[in-house]
Amino acid sequence: MGLRERIEELYELDRLELRAHAGAKGIFAMFLDAVEAGELRAASRNEDGRWVVDAAVKKGILVGFRLGDIVEMSESPLPFADKNTFPAQRPDFVERGTRIVPGGSSIRRGAYVGRSVTCMPPMYINVGAYVDDGTMVDSHALVGSCAQIGKNVHLSAAAQIGGVLEPIGLAPVVIEDDVLVGGNTGVYEGTVVRRGAVLGTGTILNASTRVYDLVRGEIYSASEDAPLEIPEMAVVVPGSRPASGEFAQSHGLQIYTPLIIKYRDEGTSAKTALEQALR
Repeated sequence: MGLRERIEELYELDRLELRAHAGAKGIFAMFLDAVEAGELRAASRNEDGRWVVDAAVKKGILVGFRLGDIVEMSESPLPFADKNTFPAQRPDFVERGTRIVPGGSSIRRGAYVGRSVTCMPPMYINVGAYVDDGTMVDSHALVGSCAQIGKNVHLSAAAQIGGVLEPIGLAPVVIEDDVLVGGNTGVYEGTVVRRGAVLGTGTILNASTRVYDLVRGEIYSASEDAPLEIPEMAVVVPGSRPASGEFAQSHGLQIYTPLIIKYRDEGTSAKTALEQALR
């Protein structure tokens, strides 16, 4: 029986049965190792470009919460307690060429962090997340549970990448390769940001957001069958549109709306390339 099948089997047990299972902790330890090695990930891209959830990874994380006990885990003057199945990671960052700058950052066990990743304090990478090579996670940025972050992404200061564990089949947020996520930006509820896009400072994207493409004359939104997707190389900034109704019109009210104002050209790419100096 493979690791996925063992996790599926453990997931079906109730809490008492799970904690009485002789091999549960060993199986869960193998699961964490596989996720941290990038051998298992919460979602992956098919050949047709669609992102597909691996439910076994989410189930494995939930097994870990049911197996764990809340214990004191402080390693500094700032006390904290958490499930003992999910301590902070202590991988060989030097061998990976990854920088974890001092100042309160944390990477939880069960997250994958690639090579040459830069983590500026304080930032947090949660369980199940996948952060690929060459990415920068800037100060006060969050990579939520199971979020998928591509290569050479810049998550600017205070960027929030939402996480999701349940429902099991719900897709996580995906930020593909070479995306620039501006400061104080929030991406939530399974939104997919395609390769090379730029999200301007303060942009908010979620399953209820409609994005207006001023270049192509399109409107992008989530549906029951598909998440909100930002096209490749799109440059998105916060905007507004008039609110409907007599009251709103009489008061000049506006509704927040992200706008695609252009697609990346050589000038835009040159600006984002300046970020490489910080890596």
